Amino acid sequence: MSDFKLGDSLPELRVTPDAGLTKRYSEASGDPNPIHTDPEFAKSVGLPGVILHGLYSMAQVARAHTEAAGGDPRALKRLSVQFRGMGFPEQEIVVTTTVKDAGDGRLVTDTVAAQGDNRIIRNAEAELSLE
Repeated sequence: MSDFKLGDSLPELRVTPDAGLTKRYSEASGDPNPIHTDPEFAKSVGLPGVILHGLYSMAQVARAHTEAAGGDPRALKRLSVQFRGMGFPEQEIVVTTTVKDAGDGRLVTDTVAAQGDNRIIRNAEAELSLE
């Protein structure tokens, strides 16, 4: 990982959340909001159907960085994101990352998580330790 420099891309992460993910994630996260679990309720409040938890989407950004660091979660020192769109089950999420600073034993990245043209996370910044 120490070979990365300004403008380089980290390996892309692609994941497709299955139809049952929002129910499982709701239970695991303690977030029972029915916009994540009940399609009829979600439609009644103007959504096209159930939506992914924002923290699930953020977790995929963290996962992309952890994988780029050889699987060591301790390498991810800082992560901030902006939730900018709704994510949906059964649509592939693509996490792309560009190095915006490198040196002093660390990388700072700019990351986007998108489903097609829908950028569900933008302006995400992470810091990875190279040591």
